[in-house]
Amino acid sequence: MIDHSADRAVFRQLADLLRRQIETGELGPGDPLPSELRLAEDYDISRTTVRQAIGQLRSEGLVTVDRPRGTFVRVPEPVEVVALARGERVGARMPTDAERRKYRLSDGVPMLVVIAADGTETVHPADRVQLSRP
Repeated sequence: MIDHSADRAVFRQLADLLRRQIETGELGPGDPLPSELRLAEDYDISRTTVRQAIGQLRSEGLVTVDRPRGTFVRVPEPVEVVALARGERVGARMPTDAERRKYRLSDGVPMLVVIAADGTETVHPADRVQLSRP
């Protein structure tokens, strides 16, 4: 329930409610979230507040927004195992706009950068890679 008198911002309270529904499986991968209008009416809040909550969940990588269809619980991508060779190092950074488009990345998903001993770099979306050592 939303407590309009609480110290916690209303949009954060709504994000918490929706996040809990996703984490418990009440809203599963690919499921649509209720519309902005429905959420605004159900919780007696503004659509701007709803958009802030959805933006929060989007930045956490929990939902995707497909205009004009709506907002959906993100479907996890298959995970690829990348074996690191001796001498390779790994760093992380946020993706460029081109990488975000190429890999269809949600906001907030970083890139893992594998740096070979010779200095060449390969990048991998962090939500789709598991690193391992031989």
